Amino acid sequence: CQRIAGQVVEVARGPSQHIDVRVQGPSIRLPASQATPVALVLNELLEAERAGAKVALASTKAVADDYAALMRQVREDEAHWCEMLDRQIRRLGGTPSAATGAFREKALAIADPLERLAFLNRGQGWVVRKLVELLPRVRDDALHADLNAMVAGHRTNIDIANAFHSSGS
Repeated sequence: CQRIAGQVVEVARGPSQHIDVRVQGPSIRLPASQATPVALVLNELLEAERAGAKVALASTKAVADDYAALMRQVREDEAHWCEMLDRQIRRLGGTPSAATGAFREKALAIADPLERLAFLNRGQGWVVRKLVELLPRVRDDALHADLNAMVAGHRTNIDIANAFHSSGS
C-alpha cells in the first residue's frame, strides 16, 4: 500500500503489462506505466489545470476589462500546462485523463470576481505544493525541467493575481 494524493492506494501486478489499482474503492485497471505515483500525480495535475483553464475562460466574461485580461492570461497559461502535462504523460507511455477537476464547479459557484480570483489563486498554490512534493521523485530530465518551469509559471501567476487583488481592481 502507498499513500498518493492523500489516499491509500493498493497496487498489485495483474496479467500482462497491467497493474490493478485500488484507491479506497473499486479497483481500476491501468497500464503498468500509469500506476506509478508520478503518473498518477501528473494526471491529477492535468485535471486541476483543465479546471483552472475552464474557470479562467468563464471568468473572462467579467465586466471589468482589466479582470478579463488577467483571466485570459491565466487561461492561456493553464492551457499551456495542460498541453505540457498531456504531452509528458503520453511520452512516458501513459494515457492522459480526460476529466476536469472538481475545482471547476467550486470556483464557478463563486459569483464575486475578486473572491473567485482569490480561490483560483489558492488553487495555483495547491499546484505549486504538489509539484514541489513531486519533483524530488522525478528522474526524467525533460519532465523535471517542464515541472520546474510549471512551478515558476504558477508562482508568477500567484504574484500577479495577489497584486491585482491587493489593488482592488
